[in-house]
This record gives sequence, C-alpha cells and structure tokens, in this order.
Amino acid sequence: MSNSKPPFLSLREIDHFIFFNTTPSVLSPSPPVSPTVMWRNGAKHTICKTQRSALSSSASFSNACSFQSLSLGRNFSVKSKLYPINILNPHLGLCPRGEIPRKDNDSGLRCVPLLPRGFSCGGFYPRSYASVAEAVSSHTDLEEDVSFTEEVQELVQELRKEQRKETARKRWERIAPGMGWRKYEMLKRRQVKIETEAWERAANEYRELLKEMCEHKLAPNLPYMKSLFLGWFEPLRDAIHKEQELIRQGKCRAAYAPYFNHLPADMTCVITMHKLMGLMMTVGEHGSARVVPAAITIGDAIEQEIRIHNFLEKTKKKKDAKVEKREGDESGAVEKEQEKLRRKVTELIRKQKLPAVRRIVKDYDESRPWSQEAKAKVGSRLIELLIHTAYIQPPADQLCEGPPDIRPAFIHTALSITRVDKKTSRRYGVIKCDPVVLKGLERSARHMVIPYMPMLVPPVKWMGYDKGAYFFLPSYIMRTHGSKQQREAMKLASKAQLEQVFEALDTLGSTKWRVNKRVLDVVDRIWNSGGRLAHLVDRDDVPLPEKPDTEDETLLKKWKWKLRNAKKENRERHSLRCDTELKLSVARKMKDEEGFYYPHNVDFRGRAYPMHPYLNHLGSDMCRGILEFAEGRPLGNVGLRWLKIHLANLYAGGVDKLSYEGRVSFTENHLDEIFDSADKPLEGNRWWLRAEDPFQCLAACINLSEALRSSSPETYVSYLPIHQDGSCNGLQHYAALGRDTLGAAAVNLMAGEKPADVYSGIAARVLDIMREDAQKDPTSFPDALQARALLDQVDRKLVKQTVMTSVYGVTYIGARDQIMRRLKERGTQLDDSQTFGASCYAAKVTLTALEEMFEAARSIMSWLGECAKIIASENQPVRWTTPLGLPVVQPYRKLGRHLVSYLKLENCRLLCLDKSFFSFWRYPG
Repeated sequence: MSNSKPPFLSLREIDHFIFFNTTPSVLSPSPPVSPTVMWRNGAKHTICKTQRSALSSSASFSNACSFQSLSLGRNFSVKSKLYPINILNPHLGLCPRGEIPRKDNDSGLRCVPLLPRGFSCGGFYPRSYASVAEAVSSHTDLEEDVSFTEEVQELVQELRKEQRKETARKRWERIAPGMGWRKYEMLKRRQVKIETEAWERAANEYRELLKEMCEHKLAPNLPYMKSLFLGWFEPLRDAIHKEQELIRQGKCRAAYAPYFNHLPADMTCVITMHKLMGLMMTVGEHGSARVVPAAITIGDAIEQEIRIHNFLEKTKKKKDAKVEKREGDESGAVEKEQEKLRRKVTELIRKQKLPAVRRIVKDYDESRPWSQEAKAKVGSRLIELLIHTAYIQPPADQLCEGPPDIRPAFIHTALSITRVDKKTSRRYGVIKCDPVVLKGLERSARHMVIPYMPMLVPPVKWMGYDKGAYFFLPSYIMRTHGSKQQREAMKLASKAQLEQVFEALDTLGSTKWRVNKRVLDVVDRIWNSGGRLAHLVDRDDVPLPEKPDTEDETLLKKWKWKLRNAKKENRERHSLRCDTELKLSVARKMKDEEGFYYPHNVDFRGRAYPMHPYLNHLGSDMCRGILEFAEGRPLGNVGLRWLKIHLANLYAGGVDKLSYEGRVSFTENHLDEIFDSADKPLEGNRWWLRAEDPFQCLAACINLSEALRSSSPETYVSYLPIHQDGSCNGLQHYAALGRDTLGAAAVNLMAGEKPADVYSGIAARVLDIMREDAQKDPTSFPDALQARALLDQVDRKLVKQTVMTSVYGVTYIGARDQIMRRLKERGTQLDDSQTFGASCYAAKVTLTALEEMFEAARSIMSWLGECAKIIASENQPVRWTTPLGLPVVQPYRKLGRHLVSYLKLENCRLLCLDKSFFSFWRYPG
C-alpha cells in the first residue's frame, strides 16, 4: 500500500470503498449492522482532523483484510480500487466494489456495499440502486434508505469543506510559512485597515490643500496646471506676438490696440493663463468664470505689470546713462538713489510684497490709469486668443491606433441666472473649462506622497508592473520618476522575463523584522535630552550673530556671511530633526509588534529599496541599530566568530582594516568595555559612543554580552543582522570590466591577508601630491599656500565621498562641495574664502589621483560616455537589459528652458518649458 495517499477521501474514492464490520474473537456471523450506521461511522472518521499515519494504516489493513476473487454483479463496475482507510476499528476490511461475501467467508467478515458510481448529491437515487437494495433488503427498509441518503449528502458536504480547507491551508502556508491561519487573517485585517485609513487620510490632506490653494487663487501653481500651461504657452504666445505685429504695422485699430504692445508677448501670455485659471478654480466658480469680471481682472494685472516693467526699465536705462557720463555728473546722486530704489523694488518682488511695490511704482509713474472699459477690452481679446489656441492633450496612455482625442480646453457660452425677488433672469457670458481639466486635477492626487508603512503580514508577491506588495496602496515595481519610456518598457516586458526580478523582490520582502527595544530606549533617552550624542542632531538652533554697531564694510560683510551660514545651519538642523522624528515615530508604533515586513521595489537601474522610506535596514546608523531580525538563529562557532568581527567592523577607526583574526582579538581584548556598554549604555564609560556606527555597535555589544553570559554561547539564539559590504562597488565593476589588476587589488577583488582600503590609497596619493606642491614658490605657484594649509587635513574621510561618487560621474564642482563640507565639519581655522580656495585645490588633486590609480576605469567611463553621445545624437535614450531580465531606460534629458520674468505673479518667476517634463505632467499615471 502506498504511504503517500492523502487521509481525506474524494467522492471517487468513496464510490470504491466498502466498509466491513467484524469481531476478531468470534468467527461466526455477527448480528446484522445497518449500512447507514456503518457508512456514517466510517465516513465521519475519515474527515476527523486527527489523522493517523499511513504506515500504521497499512499495517492494520494487512492484518485484518483478505481479498476474495468473487464474481461481480452486472450492475457494478468491473474495476475495483482498494485503498487503506484510517478508521478506529482495526479489523475492518475491504472487498471489491459491489461484492457481498457469503456467510461462510473465511475471514468471517460481513460486507456492506457502498453506493455505486452515479450517486448524486442532488437528492436523486443512485444508479443501479435496485440491485444494491436487493442485497441488503434483509437489513433496511424504505425509511432507512431515505435517511441514509440524507446522511450521505451531509457527509459528502463535510468532505468537500475539508478539501477546500486543505487547499486554502496549503495556499497560505506558501504565503506565510510558520504563521497560523487565524493569526494571519487577524494580522491581514489589521494591515488592510491600516492601508485604507492611511490612504484616506493622505487623500483628505491633499484635497484640503487643493481646496485652500483654489480659494487663494493659487491653483495655477499646482503641478497638473503647470503641465497644461506648458502645452498652451507657445501657441498663445505666438498668437499674441502676431497680434502685436499687426498693431505695430497699423493693420489693427481695435479699441485695445493702444494698450496691447507695452509688454513682451511671453509675459502677457503667462499672466493671461494664470489669472484666468486662478479665477476658474476658485470654490465659488469651480470650472467656470464670468467673462466680464475675468477680462477686467486680466486687464488690471496687465496694467500693473506694465507699470512695474516700465519702472525697472527706466531705472535700468538711467544706470546705463550713469556709466556713460562717468564721474562728475550732477545727477549722480539722484541716479544712485534710483538704483537703490530699484534694488529695493526687486527685493520686494522676490518676497511677494506686491502692495508695497505698487506704492513705490505709483510715485514714479506719470501715465494715466486705464479705464474699466480699456481693461475689459484688453482682457477680452486675450481670453479670446486663449480659447482659440488652448487644447486638451490626449492622455499619455492613449493607444496609437485611433485618432488623438484633442479638443478645446475652454468654451464660451451663456448662463441664465433667475433673480428670485424680481422673478427676472439675466444672461451672462461665461467661460467654462473642459471637464477633463477638473478630472485631471483630481487625478493629480495620485502623485501625492503615498504613506507606505511596514506590513504586518508578508507582502503580496509581485506579478506585474503594478501588481504586488501592498493590498490596497498603489504599488509599482519600479520607480520610474515620470519616465514614460521606462514605464512602457516595464509594462511590455513579459512575466517570464521578469520572473527572477519578482523572486528577488519577494525574497527581500518576506524577511521578517522587529524593533530592538533596548536600543530604541537608549535612542529615546538621548533624543529627549536634546540629542547631540551618537550623531543625533542637536535639537537646539545655532544662535544668530548680532549685527555689529559699525559702518565698516569689511566687518559688516563678515557678519552677513556668518548670519547666512547660521541660518543655513538652522535650516539643515530643522530638516534633520524632522527626519529623526519620522523615524522614531515609526519605531515607537511598531515596537510592540511581533514582527513586520518591508515590501521592496527597484529604481530604474535595478537597485532594490524598501518602499517604506523612513525606518528601514538601508537607512542611517540609528535605523540599523533599532532594527533586528524577528526570527533568530543559534550562533554556532562560526556565528560567534562573525559576531566579534562584526562588532570590530562597526567600531572602525582602522580596526576594520585588520585581518579577521586581528578583529576577533580586538573584540576579545575589549570585553570589559563591551559588557559595560551593554549594561550601562549612558551611565557607564560610553565606550560604544567612540564607534563610527555607535547605535549598531551598541546593539552588537548587547547581543555579544548576552551570548557570552549564556551557558552555551554557541547555542545562543541571535537576532542581530551581520553586515557585509563591498569595497567601492562602482570601482569593483570597472576594475573587473577592464581586467585592471592594480585597481582590482585596491578594491579587494584579489585575495590578500588584510583588506585593502582604496580610500586610504587615494588619500596617500593626494598627500604625496600636496607635499610636492607645498615645496614650490607661492609667487609662481599660488596653490602652494593651499597645499600647506591642507597637509594636516588629508585623510581617507576627506576623499571618501569624492572617490565613491567618481564612478557615477561626479564633476569638479561636486567634488569641491563635498570636500568643503568635510572641512567645515572639522572646524578648521580657515575662514570661508580660504576654505573655498582650499576645497577647489583639494578637489582638483583628488580627481588627478583617481585618474592615476584607476586609469582603466576612467577609460571605460569615457568610452561609455562616447557611446551615450552617439545614441543621444539619434534622439534615443540609452537602454539595456540586465542579466535578470530587467529593461533599463536612462531617464536623463537635456532640459530646455524659456525664462519669463513675470514679476507680479505669486510664486512664479519663471516658466520651464521642457518637452520631457511636459510628457510627465501632462496626464499623471
């Protein structure tokens, strides 16, 4: 008998079973037993949840059964299936389907036939039932047959329910292995509730923001509106320019002509679009605006902009005249005062203090104000031009087979309003925008920040571009950042092509994490006391320097420089405080959970990231220290050794460059400090704070202390992640591509007794170059002074960021800024101008050292750059497919800009006209 037979009986198997009843000690025929009772007892036992092993079933069956080669009835199937059945009575036996043994059966067994094939659960009597009834007529009657059939139907239903439960059980065991079904369902309900509430909360916040902006006529500043303006700008500007040309040539003598040529066409275009949409998106007139009030508003905005424009042009001309007259001019003082006033007006415009600007300009403007009629005629003509040139673009996902759905964005119609008191009605001219505009505004909520949080249950397995991860929150397998070509490439890729990508992301997402409560408690204590420890930001701002009471321009200039730096530092601290609060809020929320999961997706290059952006294992030292695995493993000898190596790596300071044995010795030599850090992290000697990654070091101290204090460190269950990182992965790839042995040795692609440190190697080469330059004469080589000032500052940390980003195309400007930040962090004695000059020199030397040490890498980068230029010359993006099957399309575009100095518009000084940007914002999603 096979041991692999499932314990549950299918209907087909029931059809082939015949149950027997016998008493082992008595071989004589036993009293007749009702087939209903036997059927019920046997079938009920087969659906019992507690199953016996198949092996014992086979043994019982073989000892209790014998098979008879008897002739079969004409109404029974010729084929007989005999399966072992796990039942309470070990002496039950089987015989061929439909067979009724005689009383003189050698085994003394009494057979009762089961229902033959053709039995229906719908209440019909089974096929060939007459023959069976004859066989058991001495034991049954009609009433018993009816009840027997009903019980069979109930038992079949029970069997089917058990089969469905078994199927479901196997399914969720694949989804959440090791988690009970009820627990999974409970956590899933919580997860669904969290997702739906978070999405609703974010959507409500976006709607409130949208409503507030519309009320303040700031709807034109919304991304979706800007995308529409990008499509309307050029046609409207050209139409206005054409109208202005006709006026200049005398071919147009309309009433608005004298007022139409005072502003450039692009400025007039921007004012018209913004003002009209600002009126149409207000709450009271959502999607429509009356023609006359809208025209007067646009005309008034044009007039005010003309006054400001004329004032700035007038003062600018006087400044030029001043240069021509040079010295000794009597009007020099007046012109200087006007230049000062011009700068003041420009500053007020930048700060959006428009009423103050109008008051200043009014005193210097001698022109007559426009009449209401003039404003209405100018505005009406501009609205008419916009109606004739503005169209709604087709959706970004529209198929290419059919004609594009392009239609006017605005229509001019009449609206009748009935007055209740006088029972009369009036007709107003109204401009309405197409409903697609309003729908697009609502759909732009898709681009709000989605509140991704860690999941309480394993994420949904990835099955497509937008199928996987979260249950209800929008989830996309790739962060395309608006690249339409990349999005289309992902959607066109087959499921088979992306199968390995799906599996990789599912594996990352199925890792269960939890919060390390002991480390979180230490973080909270430090944060509540003001921060400043373990790389946490100071919760207090930098005090602003007081203005010196002097007229000395040099001192005032230094004060302004310090004031600007202090404000910048405070802005950065505010940003870091917000970031820390977000991470800690998530940690506090998840600390009581048994475990949680991080759904992952990829960027356009194929690098995997958790979708939750704040507290994750790829974050800062604080994030990594707070998180640990939810499922532990015994350390064993190898794990205990790696735990010691891991702690030494986290302490760093040169220790991480020792051999493995050297790092193990370092940890063993500092066990007292490790125990003190674990027991009294803030009250003790705080040895862990000296580590390069202090919170991760503290977590390792706690874990190692518990392991060593246990009765058996090798069997101690550890939950701590052990990190292993590459050595400047970008340079590793280039060294491998170029078969560069020197570069490969520098980035640990070749075996060595101790790990190589590429950053220390670059720093040593930079120091050698600076020593040579420091010996030169400053009169002939000005950088000699910079070299002398930096000799004591050069180390691996100074050049590390520049070396890391060199393979990603860091420029000289970027390298200079990186080194400048490192120098400011150290609090050198150099002032700002000296720090800037030293950073320029250090950046130049660092890039030179990189080219010398990684010549093959630079050559390959240059070759790839040339390839990209050739591809771009054909107006095509660089694209490739990774070995895992992921299609990659470079999203980089050369941005084109058209500057429109619209000085009066709220929060809009320029308009960026870039076609790739337009293709992204045209129709989100």
